[in-house]
Amino acid sequence: MRIIFLLTLLTFPVAEIWILINLAHQYGWWVLLYLVVMALLGLQLIRDEKLLFSGRMMQNLNQGGNPIKAIFGSARNIIAGILLIIPGLITDLIAVFLLLIPVNKGAQEASGHTQKPANDDVIEGEFHREE
Repeated sequence: MRIIFLLTLLTFPVAEIWILINLAHQYGWWVLLYLVVMALLGLQLIRDEKLLFSGRMMQNLNQGGNPIKAIFGSARNIIAGILLIIPGLITDLIAVFLLLIPVNKGAQEASGHTQKPANDDVIEGEFHREE
């Protein structure tokens, strides 16, 4: 079992390089442009996820959701960003498949029990009249 895992681990970079060389022979400099654009998209995906993580976590907690699902969703996006930065077609396809996995909205929304919005017209407080 270890040998199969080791062979798979070693053949992966060889397959990536072989595919890139064949694509470069067929399409020329467009492959380099593709690799640069994918790396920039991966970098932007990671930056956006860093900025949006705390907001998503707070929204999930306010709605009574499970914070682990928000963490796994963010981790999935960061892993996809890292895979997009790594040059290669296979890693890009894996990243696209990761991004296509739907995010579970939570058990509450799936069952139809969503939290109702608060009434914004009511202001709570104390009233004291001075004459």
